[in-house]
Amino acid sequence: MAPSLRFCASCGGPLSRRRLAGRMRRVCSRCGRVAYENAKPCAGALVVRNGKVLLVKRGIAPYRGWWDIPGGYLEADEHPEAGARRELLEETGLRVRLRGLLGVYVDRRIQPHSLNFYYLAEAVAGRERASDDAVGLGWFGPRELPTRIAYPGHARVVLADWRRRRRI
Repeated sequence: MAPSLRFCASCGGPLSRRRLAGRMRRVCSRCGRVAYENAKPCAGALVVRNGKVLLVKRGIAPYRGWWDIPGGYLEADEHPEAGARRELLEETGLRVRLRGLLGVYVDRRIQPHSLNFYYLAEAVAGRERASDDAVGLGWFGPRELPTRIAYPGHARVVLADWRRRRRI
């Protein structure tokens, strides 16, 4: 459970832990409202060119200096496909065409937990450049992937799925 949830969003009362429906939940001791802790939706894409995947080098914490799959949090009204395209443009300068959903991945190793939609994509326009929270870009083949991959709770599985699809 996230340590930051201490007070009810409805009435401001203190939250206490209680078992409900087989799970430990934070419940307001004043009004009884359950403070559900939902995963944050995220989206990204593996841009593939000539058998290599584009990764960004993170310029901010956490995982500053580590390689990452381009992507990020969705806006409240944003479809995962639109979010993936937006994040790719922000971080890499590339406009992409999504080629299909690679998979949906839950990462419980970070707080808040994340629900990640990853797509396969190809670049169709734009000038390749690191921006936003990325300080570098790199193209990596399936056997050349760096060892320092950010958010290993889901990113390593995403890259392994990409490799499996390529039968590597």
